[in-house]
Amino acid sequence: MPHWQPPELRCAHRSAIDLGSAPYQTACMTDSFTRLEQTIHARRSASPEESYVAKLTAKGRGKMAQKLGEEAVELVIAAMADDKEEAVKEGADLIFHLTILLADMGLSLDDIRAELDRREGVSGITEKASRPKN
Repeated sequence: MPHWQPPELRCAHRSAIDLGSAPYQTACMTDSFTRLEQTIHARRSASPEESYVAKLTAKGRGKMAQKLGEEAVELVIAAMADDKEEAVKEGADLIFHLTILLADMGLSLDDIRAELDRREGVSGITEKASRPKN
């Protein structure tokens, strides 16, 4: 199973992409998700009085999962209200809390990327049908 690695071990390339009318440059070493993971890993061992990440980590995985669920619900509410600005904010909160939970499990967003890569080109219906029944 893949696990968190420092970003310098993940890749060393840069690529430019164009999304709509605005050019974006993604740098593997400095993208916002990589910086987020770096920050979370650095703050996990900080003082809970000084760091929200450390405070949440100290409360345990159950609290982390609860916060992730709360953020998911808040994103759903924003989507149902067609509030794009709030949806972006809640989406950021969701990814932030997901990253905290993944870090606690020794996983990273790269593990999520690898799973998405594995699913690429496979129908969602087919992929879900291939999962073991519990």
